Amino acid sequence: MIEAGKTVKVHYKGTLNDGTVFDSSEGRDPIEFEIGTGTVIPGFESAVADMEIEETRSVTIPAAEAYGDVNEDMVGEIPRTNLPEDIEPEVDMVLTMESPDGEMPVRIIAMDEENLTLDANHPLAGQDLTFELTLVGVKGLIIEG
Repeated sequence: MIEAGKTVKVHYKGTLNDGTVFDSSEGRDPIEFEIGTGTVIPGFESAVADMEIEETRSVTIPAAEAYGDVNEDMVGEIPRTNLPEDIEPEVDMVLTMESPDGEMPVRIIAMDEENLTLDANHPLAGQDLTFELTLVGVKGLIIEG
């Protein structure tokens, strides 16, 4: 078990249940983060914390330990007239809205002539995620590969 406070380097490939790759470190440096800081999703961190250097494993992380379930309170409609005139909305377009906590990305999930339906949930909310993980280093014991 890797202790909290240790920095790790991990190569990964994340896939959805249908096999679609949603993210990967392939062709890039491995992700680096400190165990115990909550920098990555909880299921990812706990899987890595239980690995040994150069170990590769596949883990499926349930939605609750990833980006959570879809929160219907984060889906709502706004009039199309609220958009600046120079933006031509399309389904799946990501917009940035101001909230009391700062800027927030929202995705257009439906639209008609008068309204846009926006979703502020993380795009991977509600989905179980599978990761192929390879631990390539733990603080000072880095093995590049």
